[in-house]
Amino acid sequence: MPEVSMREVLKARNITRNIIRRTPMVRSEGLSEKTGHDVYLKYEFQQFTGSFKLRGAASAVLSLSDGDKKKGVVGVSTGNYGRALAYAARKSGVKCVICMSELVPENKIKAVKALGAEVRITGKSQDQAQLEVERLVSEKGMIMLPPFDHPDVIAGQGTLGLECMEDCPQAMEVLTPLSGGGLAAGVALAVKNIAPEIKVSGLTMENGAAMYESLKAGKPVQVEEFPSLADSLGGGIGLDNRYTFPMVRDLLDDTILLTEAEIAAGIRYLYKEHGEIVEGAGAVGVAAILAEKISISGPTVVICSGKNIATELHLRIISGETPDLSLG
Repeated sequence: MPEVSMREVLKARNITRNIIRRTPMVRSEGLSEKTGHDVYLKYEFQQFTGSFKLRGAASAVLSLSDGDKKKGVVGVSTGNYGRALAYAARKSGVKCVICMSELVPENKIKAVKALGAEVRITGKSQDQAQLEVERLVSEKGMIMLPPFDHPDVIAGQGTLGLECMEDCPQAMEVLTPLSGGGLAAGVALAVKNIAPEIKVSGLTMENGAAMYESLKAGKPVQVEEFPSLADSLGGGIGLDNRYTFPMVRDLLDDTILLTEAEIAAGIRYLYKEHGEIVEGAGAVGVAAILAEKISISGPTVVICSGKNIATELHLRIISGETPDLSLG
């Protein structure tokens, strides 16, 4: 397995401490009562830019040499990483271009542009948008910073795992969203270095779950992408994946799939019981507990990873609807 070590996670924490926010952790009374064990929610959606992605983006940008910073950075994103990379680049005075597919919601495109980055919309999948990234690297000499399969990005996400263990040292399980694997790999690396016996489960949507299908196939594979309430979990993991696939394969204990209705229920619960607006990808851990797709056996930390959901969509969900996004 390519080496990303605890040393890199600790370095990432040191260099990003002036850019990222330490996010709060709260005990969920309702989920604790439901499971019979303490359930704690890590409010990472309160991170600057509204998601955990800032940790990895800041770590990657701040690890660049001065020469590479002058070339500018480019990355592919389903929304949250683009916003995070744009924020980190602006804080560091670095030019930034974000490439996105046509499936990315308009609210996330606008948020990236608002942070000063140039946005390029290409194709109907993250893999197709990646082709534009590669063109900019080849023709313009820009530095590619991928959203997950990069040692500095993984190390940055690992700082969230450190916080989880500091805030809840008695934890026996951590539930983390799973997409390209940067968050899951970084969190699992950090928490298992501190407590090797801890269980880490990855949660993702039922349709178009690239990492799940890749794990099942034993190698990175492409999958068809579908609109989802957990749109941030969309996109491929890259057929040339070097870091996150082997780390997720070796470090995760379980992978759980969720339906759109279950994801909607998680969003609804977080709003009605905790008063928090959380996007689909950030609600998958809560959704898994509500749907009883996971058996809680001790103190558990649930990472609620992001809040960037369109207002109109959120209103429909909390009103009891499970929107069919395939209808447009």
